[in-house]
Amino acid sequence: MDSPSASISRDWPDIPYPEWKDTAATLQLWMQIVGKVRLALTPWLNHSWQVPLYVTSRGLDTSPIPYGARTFDIAFDFQDHVLTIATSEGSRRELKLEPQTVADFQARLMETLGRLNIAVNIYEIPSEIPNAIPFRDDRIHRAYDRDAAHRFWRALVQADRVFKLFRTGFIGKCSPVHFFWGSFDLAVTRFSGRRAPLHPGGMPGVSDDVTREAYSHEVSSAGFWPGGNGIDYPAFYSYAYPTPDDFKHQPVEPDAAFFSDALGEFLLPYDAVRTAADPDSTLLVFLQSSYEAAATTARWDREALECPLGQPGVPRPLDGRRHWKA
Repeated sequence: MDSPSASISRDWPDIPYPEWKDTAATLQLWMQIVGKVRLALTPWLNHSWQVPLYVTSRGLDTSPIPYGARTFDIAFDFQDHVLTIATSEGSRRELKLEPQTVADFQARLMETLGRLNIAVNIYEIPSEIPNAIPFRDDRIHRAYDRDAAHRFWRALVQADRVFKLFRTGFIGKCSPVHFFWGSFDLAVTRFSGRRAPLHPGGMPGVSDDVTREAYSHEVSSAGFWPGGNGIDYPAFYSYAYPTPDDFKHQPVEPDAAFFSDALGEFLLPYDAVRTAADPDSTLLVFLQSSYEAAATTARWDREALECPLGQPGVPRPLDGRRHWKA
């Protein structure tokens, strides 16, 4: 039997965006419908942290959504290719993930929720998509390639695992590792603790109040896109808000990383990680060096915010001054 480390290099799947972009576009819209159900029923949490999905051992999940004294969750299962709705009362329903229009997906989901005595109205304009079609009218997006969806999820599993390790090296305010259905990316965000200038807003289908609250404080954010958003390949990214002077000129590793003037952030093609001798270390180097580019140029209090990466079962050791040991 292979050790966990021995199998890692085989577990980063190939996900060429041009070959599955139609499925990606459909999945993004299906996930937005599910995410907006959670949005409509869940109390607001800082930086919109109440809306994302979370990577699981089978797909992506909402986590429990409150509904009166009950809860329910909705999960995309990319192993059996079903959407599951489970309630705290023990009820469970499944809908097949298969080629179907966005309009039909929404109708089937809402009908199933109704049978579970869950009534919810969502805002039907997709978020962060220019010139978007309302969900109930969208009979254009209908692709679902099971193999592509499965490989996409497997890539998320790997990125999620490394992002969570990276997150342990920071004791300041930090987001969970979560999947935003609007921008269709997995992300983790660190905060300096200082307020940020008012964000200009302007994201399609998103209230400026939402965007400005999300970027109320200084951040260094990293994430993973499967493609789209101005690039036709999957990539890891890292940006800072506000963008510090000289941020783009900082040395970010590995060699395949570069600063995109069009997007205003550092990018590392996913294939540079997938094909590396040690994918985990390659991605960690990018995450750390791009964070340092932001923290150094923005003059964050790094001594107060950083700590060594965590180890399973080992509490963080303190020195005599109650600081983390290097």
